[in-house]
Amino acid sequence: MSIDFETATFKDFENISDYDIAQRANYFYEFLDHMKSRGHMNYRLKNTSGSNATLNIDIANQNKNYVSFVSSDYLGFTQHPKVKEAAIEGIEKYGTGTGASPLIGGYFDYHNAIEKKIADFFGRDEEEVILFTTGYAANSATLQILMQKEDIAILDMGVHASVHEGCAFTNKKTFPHNNLEALEHVLKVSENTYRTKLVILDGVYSQEGDTSRAKEIYDLVKKYNAYLMVDDAHGVGVMGKTGRGALEDDGLLDKVDFITGTCSKTFGNLGGYVIANKKIASFLKFQSRQHIFSVTAPPSSFGILKAIDLIDEEPFWKDKLWDNINYFKTGLNDLGLDTGITCSAIIPVKIGDQSKMWDIGRILLEEGVYTNPIMYPAVPRKDARIRMTVTARHEKEHLDKTLNVFDDINKKLHIAKK
Repeated sequence: MSIDFETATFKDFENISDYDIAQRANYFYEFLDHMKSRGHMNYRLKNTSGSNATLNIDIANQNKNYVSFVSSDYLGFTQHPKVKEAAIEGIEKYGTGTGASPLIGGYFDYHNAIEKKIADFFGRDEEEVILFTTGYAANSATLQILMQKEDIAILDMGVHASVHEGCAFTNKKTFPHNNLEALEHVLKVSENTYRTKLVILDGVYSQEGDTSRAKEIYDLVKKYNAYLMVDDAHGVGVMGKTGRGALEDDGLLDKVDFITGTCSKTFGNLGGYVIANKKIASFLKFQSRQHIFSVTAPPSSFGILKAIDLIDEEPFWKDKLWDNINYFKTGLNDLGLDTGITCSAIIPVKIGDQSKMWDIGRILLEEGVYTNPIMYPAVPRKDARIRMTVTARHEKEHLDKTLNVFDDINKKLHIAKK
């Protein structure tokens, strides 16, 4: 079998008929070498500084500084002195790790404090939070144990990959992004067929940067006696009057059945969480294999407690973030570039043509701007784009430099909308 390296995606190498594991790996290695030779390897670059508006990156043993649009540390709390101090305090008190899973001795008082802090932050203090080692695990582990062969998960097509993985053991239907008519059709057909019906949305969608129609969907879900889960990983700290996320904007913080999220973005750390009623949360704590058999979050997670406080104590970070979002998006649009329907800190520049996307990613990197080219299967094949995330740590000089590079690219490659 032969794969055209010029048009290939990572997905094409996932499984190749008649190729065993070594042959598939060797063939994929050839593809990676091809990408490197073309300057198209914008992935797994070695960062020698830290998550910030600029990164020091080691490429071919040359360490240079780049403007970065690859981090989801939206409020810049990984670099906040008070968050660092709290993380150090946790290490000094407890050491560097927990040494066990939560069930057999790895559940510390600071885990309990984080759970209560997250519940209180979302106004769900009557419910419980269960912590996972990552946001990905929070979704996949929860869904794997809650949804079985008698049930059905109904997914917006734009939900995160972790949700799809979590639905591997249940029936699954997808509906076109934010299409209420299609969702109602699936709900109606499923109404008397499955034991549990769970609709799953993102608060902010990770590729388009837009929000769900959660308020309308909530009413529809309850009409058909289904449950609603919302993953607002990209909304917390960014959306909502007080930074409680997209659900705050929709007035649904106290209404949806499950809220999932991550501590790796606005909370500036590592981990994921699920908010549910106390009985379901207890069920998860004793049934979820990924929770039972994974070591718990390290003592540096103490920083999460301070990061959550800072969302209320220092709201100017969110204000600056939105100043940056509006300035950068306006600048891109003034160049005629297509940023789609984004209304968040995630800003895609839609290209369409995958080959041109690779060239744009290469030029940006050559000019000192680190971005992520995104292709199938993360997005449809004809919807390749450069995906960027804006943070509160960016300064106007960083944004202007990037806009100037895009202006030059447009003059060379003609990527503006006609």
